[in-house]
Amino acid sequence: MPTSAARAVPAAEVEALARHHYGLNATAHPLSSERDQNFHLRCADGREYVLKITHPAEDRLVSNMQTQALLHVAAVDPELPIQHVVRARNGEPDLSLSFPGEAPTRVVRVVTYAQGEPLHKVRRTPAQRRDLGRGLARLGLALRDFSHPAASHDLLWDLKQASRVRELLVHIQDSEKRTLATRFLDAFERNALPLLPKLRAQVIHNDLNPHNVLVQPDDHDRVSGILDFGDLVHAPLICDVAVAAAYQLSEEGSPLDAATEFIAAYHAASPLERIEVDLLFDLIATRLVMIVAISGWRASQHPENRTYLLRNNPAAWSGLERMAALSRSEAQASLRRACSME
Repeated sequence: MPTSAARAVPAAEVEALARHHYGLNATAHPLSSERDQNFHLRCADGREYVLKITHPAEDRLVSNMQTQALLHVAAVDPELPIQHVVRARNGEPDLSLSFPGEAPTRVVRVVTYAQGEPLHKVRRTPAQRRDLGRGLARLGLALRDFSHPAASHDLLWDLKQASRVRELLVHIQDSEKRTLATRFLDAFERNALPLLPKLRAQVIHNDLNPHNVLVQPDDHDRVSGILDFGDLVHAPLICDVAVAAAYQLSEEGSPLDAATEFIAAYHAASPLERIEVDLLFDLIATRLVMIVAISGWRASQHPENRTYLLRNNPAAWSGLERMAALSRSEAQASLRRACSME
C-alpha cells in the first residue's frame, strides 16, 4: 500500500482530462479517498461519473485487475448493482497517463456514478442486512471464475496475512486496547491461520464496509450499489464474508446477532462450508484488529487525513470489546445455527 502523499491533481486539470480522453464536458468535484484521487464528474446533460486517478506508486497490473474485474462481473451478472467501466475515446477501459511534476504515469479509470444513500448514514435493519448478504454472495459467485496475474498481489488489508499488522499495534496508545487487539491476533494465529490454506479461495471484494455500500433513497432495505474494488485480492472466500460481517455487529445484546442475519442470507444464496463458518468468529475479530491497527498507523503518517482514516475505529473498538465477552465455542454454535448446520 502506498504511504507517501501524491501530488493533488486540480479539478480543472481533471476536467480537461475528461474532455480530451473521454469526450465528457463535466465539472469535477473531489471525493474522499485513502490513497487514490477520486472525482465526481457532473455533465451538463445530467450524466454523472466517477473518475479515479491511482496513486503513482500503485502497481499498474493491480489497477488493471480492478478494471478487468468490473468488466467481468458486469458480463456475468449484469443486474448486480456495481459501477460500470466507461471506455476512453480510444476504446481502452483504463489509461496510463503522465501528470505534471511526476515521473511515473498514473492509471485513470472512469466508471458510472452509482445513485443511492450511503449505508453508513442510514438506520440498519434486518431486511437491509439480508439484502447485503445476498448481494455479496452474488458478487462472489460472479467473481468465482475470474483470474488475473495480479490476483495474489501483496495487500496490507489481506486478512490471511493479518499477522503483519502486529508490528503496527505500537501505534495504539491505550495499553488496555493494545492488549485486547493482541489477544485477538494471537487467537487468529492459533485458530485460523493454520486452516486458511485448506479453504476455498478466489478473488474477493474484500472491503464491503458501510462506506462502500449504497441503498435505495426511498427504500433503505434495498442495496443499490456495491462500490470500490480497490482491495480485490485472491484469498479464502470466507474472508470476504468475515470482512463484511465485521461492519454488521449489533450494538445491543450479542454483537453477533445482527451479523448472523447477514451471514445467514449469504449462506442461503451461496452455501458456506462448516469449517468456514467455524472460523468466522476469529476472522471477524481479526478484521476489527486490522482496522484499528492499520488506520491508526496511517493516521500517524497522514494527520491531515486523520478523520477519514479513523472513520471506522470507534465501531471497531466497540466490536472488539463486546466480542471479548463472548465464548468462542458459543459464538461458533450460534453461527452454525444461523446457517442451519445444527
